[in-house]
Amino acid sequence: MKSLLDRPAPTTTAALTLRRGAARVLLDNWTGTSTVPSRTLYPHQWSWDSAFIAIGLRHLSSRRAQQELESLLAGQWDDGRIPHIVFNPALPHDAYFPSPDFWRSSTAGRQAGAPAAPETSGIVQPPVHALAAWLVHRADPAESRRRGFLARVLPRLAAWHDYLLAHRDLGGDGLAAVVHPWEPGMDNSPCWDQALHRVEPAAPDAFQRADLDHGHPADRPTDLDYGRYVSLATDYRDASYDDETTRFAFAMEDPSFNALLIASERALAAMARETGADATAHARRADTLTRHLVMRLWDEKAGIFRTRDVLTGALVDERSVSGLIPLIVPHLPEHIVGRLVATLNGPHFSAPATHLVPSYDLHGHAFDAHRYWRGPAWFNTAWLIHRGLHTHGRIQQAADLRQGFVTEAGATGFAEYVDPASGDPRGARHFSWTAALTLDLLCADPKEPTP
Repeated sequence: MKSLLDRPAPTTTAALTLRRGAARVLLDNWTGTSTVPSRTLYPHQWSWDSAFIAIGLRHLSSRRAQQELESLLAGQWDDGRIPHIVFNPALPHDAYFPSPDFWRSSTAGRQAGAPAAPETSGIVQPPVHALAAWLVHRADPAESRRRGFLARVLPRLAAWHDYLLAHRDLGGDGLAAVVHPWEPGMDNSPCWDQALHRVEPAAPDAFQRADLDHGHPADRPTDLDYGRYVSLATDYRDASYDDETTRFAFAMEDPSFNALLIASERALAAMARETGADATAHARRADTLTRHLVMRLWDEKAGIFRTRDVLTGALVDERSVSGLIPLIVPHLPEHIVGRLVATLNGPHFSAPATHLVPSYDLHGHAFDAHRYWRGPAWFNTAWLIHRGLHTHGRIQQAADLRQGFVTEAGATGFAEYVDPASGDPRGARHFSWTAALTLDLLCADPKEPTP
């Protein structure tokens, strides 16, 4: 196999330098079986991180991109869920909190089908995996067919979606709900604040955070946030991760989570057609989910999708980047696409200095340019919105976002996220999904068809 750094590169010197830097990040963060998001802050395998990483790796080595996804699927539970962390057994438990001995997946999750090994968490993250698998296949179809990649991952990814729609439709209206703020991937978004007030936090001496050893407290969720996260995870664990019997104090229908489920259902349909299977069920389910997404979460007056609190039935009156990510849905009604683009370009989300998209309303009451998902601009959400703009023919706006993305990624040393106004890097550096998605924007065919 050729070195990852020896593959054909973009033609300009700046693009070549950026591409080599991104490839180096992925090489340095490779563990031998998968890629960690960060050697310091996130030393295990994370679910949606690996999906984004595979999307970038496909331009360097399709085989390694396949391995990235299949190593994650080795931690899948029998009930279909893909856990949000697959732990590296070679690391000490205090390398990250919550650690394997907190989640106790192999014992507490046994009834739900957790594997005896590896140890995992018990919650999930956004279902972007099937989209990633399809893009990995498309990067080198001959190699994918030779190795039987789609035949192996298709049933496992279908089981993952089945789990979400059979066990997580907590509102009974056709959308998947998240039961912990870590599940939608936007951990401390202001969208969760009101619902989290229902949660009694764990006592401060009941846990020891590891993230503050590597991240600045001003960038990270507060101790009160963490106390509530620990409390929710403890309740779920103590109920054996049973979605039927757990009394969830937090249950939300998130627009980004469900939009990614729709995009991945369409990817499953494409994968089924490629392997000679019947794609009808996946295509129909994508259409049905799209209707439910619009009926349940679209706010016509605000021009954005909202999160719905399943326990109260109310839409959450906050503007978040999660509400823009449904642009990735291929057959979204055109008038909704127009409203979303107008909102993206309007005062709540327009950050001209970086051309990236803040994670929360620039004029919102809880905006904080530095603290995790309460304002900073993230590269994975920018990639999703870029793809959505392309999907709906907004080519120039997609190009502007792409330019902002690659500029800030290079200038910040592939930072985890940035201040949307100044571009100052925040969080971890040499962050894997930032590097991987930079590679994708530099190398992908802009005319690549949407599944």
